[in-house]
Amino acid sequence: FATDLETKALAEGLGLATFYDKINFGNMPTTAARVYLDRTFGAMMMAKVFCVQMLTMSGYDVLFQDVDMVWFKDPLEYFHDETNPLYNFDIYFQDDGNHAVYYAPYSANTGFYYVRSNPRTEHFFNSFLLAGDMILESKSHQNALIALLNEHASVYGLKVKILSRETDEFPGGFHYHRRKPFMKQLIKGETNAYIFHMSWTKNKLNKMKYFQQLQEWYLEEQCIGSTVDKILPNGGDSSAGKNILVEPCCLAEPKFECHFRDKASKYPCKDSPPIDKG
Repeated sequence: FATDLETKALAEGLGLATFYDKINFGNMPTTAARVYLDRTFGAMMMAKVFCVQMLTMSGYDVLFQDVDMVWFKDPLEYFHDETNPLYNFDIYFQDDGNHAVYYAPYSANTGFYYVRSNPRTEHFFNSFLLAGDMILESKSHQNALIALLNEHASVYGLKVKILSRETDEFPGGFHYHRRKPFMKQLIKGETNAYIFHMSWTKNKLNKMKYFQQLQEWYLEEQCIGSTVDKILPNGGDSSAGKNILVEPCCLAEPKFECHFRDKASKYPCKDSPPIDKG
């Protein structure tokens, strides 16, 4: 789901199938949010509702994820495994890690979740769409969704599963900033992690730096924050077909770069400055 034509062209240039709806997405911001919960961030939260609601109403199960994520294994295998003791839930969320009262009772992270299309989830996302005023007022897709989850679990029997932060399958920003021993294991490949989600991060620039320091950054410098016309001013290699951006943009080996000595790193970054106080 692309929310502007520039992003649509970039995704298609990488060989991805895209969907763009001018009526719903035409007025969406075309630039990234500068910080969490700013006006741009709030406006983009409605797009996260539209895409999942459309698909669940069309009868499709949905894996929704933000782009600040890397896969170590295919997470769909986890949700499709009928021998999994957690198989019979309607909707699964990564644990946000923040268990403050305003995220109670679920602390669901809305940057990674899986939905089984059925009457309960269809009703939930229809209700969520109609609760758009909550999202626009709070500038948070997450707060509004958690409030509605509580209602639908209690009243309509929606079966909700939070993938606990205490397990190692679906780590994120909580682990990156608060669980240093776990991050050492993750970097060594000693966990059962399916994905890693760089949540709990101030802005896009910091996310990029953290991924580079983990040696999980796969994008060429010239393609960061750019458009197809700027990357390929002469139209590119026509023999590449729809995958015209794969060669100029995708790194065969992930990039490593030190940025902060006080954050998890594939290799020591002792000569880099700290980012956190103290």
